[in-house]
Amino acid sequence: MARFKLNDALEILSKTPKVLRMLLGGLPDEWIHANEGENTWSPYEVLGHLIHGEKTDWLIRVQTIIDHGDSKTFEAFDRKAHLQNKKEKSLPMLLDEFAAIRSKNVQQLQTLIIENEDLNRIGKHPDFGIVTMRELLSTWTVHDFNHIAQIVRVMGKYYADEVGPWKAYLGILQPK
Repeated sequence: MARFKLNDALEILSKTPKVLRMLLGGLPDEWIHANEGENTWSPYEVLGHLIHGEKTDWLIRVQTIIDHGDSKTFEAFDRKAHLQNKKEKSLPMLLDEFAAIRSKNVQQLQTLIIENEDLNRIGKHPDFGIVTMRELLSTWTVHDFNHIAQIVRVMGKYYADEVGPWKAYLGILQPK
C-alpha cells in the first residue's frame, strides 16, 4: 500500500524554507559555518546545496519524466557543486533565495502533477535506472528531512564539549 500523498509532500516541501528560517535566522556566523570536521557541510553549505538542487535537479527531473518518460536519462546531479560558490551571500539572502525558488517550484509542481496516475509515470536515473514519479517526489521530501536532521546534528555538536556528563544521554552527540 503506497503511503505517498502528493498534498502531504507539497505541504512538507512548502514548510522547509520556514523551518530553516526559524532554525538558522539570526544566529551568529560561528553557528551557521560550523561543521563536523573535514569534508562535512555547515548549515550554510547545506542551504547552498538545497538551493542548487532546486535550480538544477528536482523539478527538471519531474519535467523530464513528463516529457520523455524513460527514453531520456536524467542529467547527473553534482551533489557538491554548491561548494564551488563563493560565500558572498549572507545567510538571510540564501534563506530568501531558497524560499522564493522553493515556492515557485512547488507551485509549478502543482500544475504538472494533476492526477494520481501521474505518480506512476517512469523516468530513468543515471545510477538507479527506472524510477517512478512517486519515488522521485518521495525522495525530494525525505531529502529535506535528511538535511534538516544534518543541520540539527551539526548545531548540536557545536556544544558537544559544553554539555559535560549529559553527553551520555544525548543521542545526537553519540558516534554512529
